[in-house]
Amino acid sequence: MLYLRSGKGVGLVAHVVTGFMDLTDRLRFIFGPATQGDSAAPVVHLHDDFEHASEDELAQFEVETDSEGHHYAIRKSDLKYLE
Repeated sequence: MLYLRSGKGVGLVAHVVTGFMDLTDRLRFIFGPATQGDSAAPVVHLHDDFEHASEDELAQFEVETDSEGHHYAIRKSDLKYLE
C-alpha cells in the first residue's frame, strides 16, 4: 500500500481508488467501452410537457439589472405597479 507522510489515510484512499478502477475495468470487459459521441455535434433537446410548462412560467418574469450589475427577476404583472 501507499503510505506517505500524512499517514495511513492515504493508503486507504489509494486502496479505494485502486478497487474502483479494477471494478470499472471488469465492467468495461463485460459491457464494452463507453460510447463516445461526436463532441462537435449539436445537443438535441427534447421538448416535453415539463419543459413547455417551465418556459410558460419563466415567460411571466422580466430580468432586471441594477446599477451594481446584480440580476433579479420581477413578475411582468408587478411591473405596472413599479412604473
